[in-house]
Amino acid sequence: MNHEKTTLEMIAPTIEEAVERGANQLGISKDELSVEVLDSGSKGLFGLGSRQARVRLTIKSADEVQPVVNTPVQKQEESRPVEKKPVSQPKVETNEDPVLQLAQEVVTELLEKMHVQAEVTAKLTPPSDEHDRQMVLVEIQGRDLSILIGRRSETLNALQYITSLIVAKEHGEWIPLMIDVQGYRERRERQLRVLARRMAEQVVHTNRRLNMEPMPANERRVIHLELRDHELVETESVGEEPNRKVTIFLKRK
Repeated sequence: MNHEKTTLEMIAPTIEEAVERGANQLGISKDELSVEVLDSGSKGLFGLGSRQARVRLTIKSADEVQPVVNTPVQKQEESRPVEKKPVSQPKVETNEDPVLQLAQEVVTELLEKMHVQAEVTAKLTPPSDEHDRQMVLVEIQGRDLSILIGRRSETLNALQYITSLIVAKEHGEWIPLMIDVQGYRERRERQLRVLARRMAEQVVHTNRRLNMEPMPANERRVIHLELRDHELVETESVGEEPNRKVTIFLKRK
């Protein structure tokens, strides 16, 4: 057999595993193989977008294989025990709630991928009504973070959507979640209050129920609170997450 021309391509989660599988398949040791990495693979982000490693293995010729020389191992003196140095662990500030910790870690890693330096914290906010759940609020603070908001908050909404998908995948169920950047959501809240009053006026004038656009729980909560004490209209949330929306209608007599 001409070993110099014998090649094999293998795919596995890691380069080491691909080489080991190839060696087992060929029935030789890994030392007898030349390895060419075609794709080093990627773990992706929390399991999303992962890619396996791919290698090309070539059996070395006889003169390329280095002989293994057995050398005596120097016996360690019993009087001198090996000192084990403690492994330093990075100090990480974590949340007690696993969902909050997960959301904080996801956003932090996404920002690192975007090369954005910022401080990330997460907390729970109360539901807007008895049909809603507690919402996770992730706050991002730092300098020059306008890039995270984008035109009409498109970037912020995309970051929030991706984070929600990853958190739901890791946690096993959908979690209401909102991301705020340097108080942007507070400014958005003022806009929503104005919109709520205008929509209420339309309901009164047309005597027709109006459905607002789907909103995250935090924005629905703003609408509910703004119109809670309105004399003529009521509000309720309808639909399922993430397409839940607010309906405004005349009070029942």
